[in-house]
Amino acid sequence: MNQPRLILAGGTGFLGNHLARYFRQLGYEVLTLTRRVQRFGETAWDGRTLSSWATKLEGAAAVINLVGRSVDCRYNAVNKYAITRSRTESTRVLGEAIARCQNPPAVWLNSSSATIYAHTTDEQPANSEATGKLGRDFSEMVAQQWEAEFWLAPTPRTRRLALRTAIVLGADGGALPVMARLARFGLCTPQGSGQQWMSWLHITDFCRAVEFLLAHPALEGTFNLCAPQPLPNHEFNAVLAAHYQPRWRLPQPRWLLEIGAFLLRTETELLLKSRKVVPQRLLEAGFQFRYPSCPTALANLLPQLV
Repeated sequence: MNQPRLILAGGTGFLGNHLARYFRQLGYEVLTLTRRVQRFGETAWDGRTLSSWATKLEGAAAVINLVGRSVDCRYNAVNKYAITRSRTESTRVLGEAIARCQNPPAVWLNSSSATIYAHTTDEQPANSEATGKLGRDFSEMVAQQWEAEFWLAPTPRTRRLALRTAIVLGADGGALPVMARLARFGLCTPQGSGQQWMSWLHITDFCRAVEFLLAHPALEGTFNLCAPQPLPNHEFNAVLAAHYQPRWRLPQPRWLLEIGAFLLRTETELLLKSRKVVPQRLLEAGFQFRYPSCPTALANLLPQLV
C-alpha cells in the first residue's frame, strides 16, 4: 500500500519540524516545500509562482500551509508589506496549484492566527469561532486578508480548514524558550498590567489537533487551535516564577517594554494584546486535549529546557 503523502508548505520551522516528525511516525510520506532545500524530503519553491513543485500535490492526502514571515519586528511600511505578502501570496499560489490538479489533495489546512480577534478585556466573553469579534488593527487585518485569500481559492474538490492558531508552546522552539530564559533573570513579572489574556497551545496538542482534523472528513471551515483554558499574563508569569525562583524579580511596566521593544526592533503588541480565545469547534467535535491547562503544559515543558 502506498504511503499517504503530506505536503508541508514552509515546514522547516518549529511547527513544521514537529508536524513532519509526528506524521512520519504515523506512516505518512512528508514532503516539505521550502525556499532553501537542505535535506532529503524537501522541494524548492518561492512561495509565489507555479513551477515543478506543483506536481507534488497530485494525489496528496493533505496540504498544510505554514508560510508566514515572522511578526517579531517593527511594524514599519516595509515589514508590514512583507508580512502580508508572504501569507497571501503563498496561499494564492497553493490554491492555483490545487485547482490545476487532476487528482487534487483531499484536504488543505491553511494557517491563520488567533490574533485575528480584537483585544478582549476581562468583562468580555472569550472569542469562539461563532461569536468572536474580529479586530481592525494591522495584525488583525493581516489575518483577515490571509483567510480571505484562502477562501477565494477555486478548489471545490478539496476540503478546507483555516487554523486560527494561538501561541504554541514547545521546549525546542517558538516563544517559550525565550520567555524561560528571561524568567531565569527575573523577568517573570506581569508585563504591563498583566491583565491581558493569553491563549496558548502545547506543541503535542497542536500536532494531535491537526491529526484529528485530517481524520474527520465532515469537519471544514474555521477552527481555533488553542487550549480551552486561556489565562491572564500575570498568572502565566507566576508559573514561570514558581519554577525558576529567580533571586530578583524585575518589574515590567508598559513604558519600559516600549523602550525594550524599540531597542530589540519588535512590537509590544506581541506581549500586551489581550488574546482570549477558546476552541469551541474542536471541543464540540470531541477533541480531547492532553494539556488543557497552562500550568500542566508548563510542568511538562519547562524541565525539558536547558
